[in-house]
Amino acid sequence: MRHWQLDPLIDRAALGVTELLSNVHRHAQPDKTCTVEIELRLGRLTVSVYDSDPRLPVLREPAADTLETCGRGLALVAAVSEAWGARNQADGPGKVVWFSLRAAPVATASKPVREPAPAVVVAVDPTALPTVMPVAASVGARPG
Repeated sequence: MRHWQLDPLIDRAALGVTELLSNVHRHAQPDKTCTVEIELRLGRLTVSVYDSDPRLPVLREPAADTLETCGRGLALVAAVSEAWGARNQADGPGKVVWFSLRAAPVATASKPVREPAPAVVVAVDPTALPTVMPVAASVGARPG
């Protein structure tokens, strides 16, 4: 995202992708392998997480107990993004859950706005992540 000079979106995008990866870790069957795609096109940053589980996620109604720690991931994604959704993959088993943010690159005198590069795609095996990485608490193996 820094390559695209979208620094103001980093926190929101990181929270959204962390929640989606956490959902893969908690819910995806038969495995936890997923692919993250980040794309900048026509002033919109779209983050997509693909996994092999065909079950689509369901946005839960907010619970009366605000201290509940489960079931808030999609609500957080909805809160930090302009749009989000989920659909089954057209070319095979599994689904994609995505969210998008309006993106306006910040140009400075020393850093001209760069042209968008092609989408960035990263395959993620959450079980292979070390627990010291910032994302590991959401996608790595649980301690214990």
